[in-house]
Amino acid sequence: MTEKAAHRLQSIELDEDSLSAASRDQEQERQVAIFDLLEDNYFEPAGAEAGPYDVKIALVENRLVMAISGPGYEQTHVLSLSPFRTVIKDYFMICESYYAAIRNSTPAQIEAIDMGRRGLHNEGSALLQARLEGKVKTDLDTARRLFTLICALHWRG
Repeated sequence: MTEKAAHRLQSIELDEDSLSAASRDQEQERQVAIFDLLEDNYFEPAGAEAGPYDVKIALVENRLVMAISGPGYEQTHVLSLSPFRTVIKDYFMICESYYAAIRNSTPAQIEAIDMGRRGLHNEGSALLQARLEGKVKTDLDTARRLFTLICALHWRG
């Protein structure tokens, strides 16, 4: 078994009490992020010998709580979301523009907005990887999908 195959997520659960109402587009993005994340990911908690892992993600008092369990491993990490505040706010604004553009704009306009959205998404993902340093290693694609789920906990319908 390769290192990537040994260290992977097998399930993701978003805490229902943490979820806010979401639009149809946002709910679709949540579901796609979870599906894509489980389909292909690299997730290696520090000190864990091998996965797969189950993760429950919640928001508690403006902190991200990740409860991770796997064979012989159980750990909960709590991260302040304060460093994410600006990028999440900007990400929401550009997502609103993107969803509106899909309905009313030219393909060139949609692509320009989407480039900005992807850039903010990458910024949030890199920040998440930095905040998880020493706790959990991920690849960029896994961090991107986890960032989407963190945002899903903040969405207001």
